[in-house]
Amino acid sequence: MKIGEASRVSGVSARSLRHYEDEGLIVPGRFDNGFRDYCQSTIDRVLAIRSLLDSGLPVRLIRDVLPSLTDVSHAGADAVCAEFLHEVRSYRDRLAARIAVLSDQQAALDAYLCEARPTDL
Repeated sequence: MKIGEASRVSGVSARSLRHYEDEGLIVPGRFDNGFRDYCQSTIDRVLAIRSLLDSGLPVRLIRDVLPSLTDVSHAGADAVCAEFLHEVRSYRDRLAARIAVLSDQQAALDAYLCEARPTDL
């Protein structure tokens, strides 16, 4: 299928599909005229990518783990998955630390706003 149909079927914009290709996440086939040709397995891969991106994972991690998630015959998948899980935990921990800092900042701003509340006349 051409990029427009692939976009419609996957719910991912044509621009995003091109970006995934530029990042090496997908490799669509090509028609004789050079247009991209998306097969169902590429669409399935796009859906997996979208799910991982929606969870907040960076493209670098997705690129590393994607072969083991979409190719059951991928050699060394267990080792890749173990490393991926370590990376995901590390990413989650960094995210939790950022959330804690932001929560502290929010609490400080809330306290400031409560103290700065104009008195009723």
